[in-house]
Amino acid sequence: MAKGKTPLRLCIACREMKPKKEMLRIVKNADGEIFSDPTGKAAGRGAYICADEKCRKLLGAKKLLNKAFSSPVATDVYERIEGENI
Repeated sequence: MAKGKTPLRLCIACREMKPKKEMLRIVKNADGEIFSDPTGKAAGRGAYICADEKCRKLLGAKKLLNKAFSSPVATDVYERIEGENI
């Protein structure tokens, strides 16, 4: 039996395509809340970041979520995401 294709997603920090299961999805829902989504199924606009520590540091340093969600993101959101494990 043939296997299906592995879904790939783009890391917003390093701009590399990687398998979706290896990445952390960050979601902005309809209420404007921004949080990590370990299930990958939460409703809202999503952005992906890979497990590399450099990418997580770059996420906060360059305020990449501001660009991904086209709105200002609080610094505590960046700190919370940097501290999470994938």
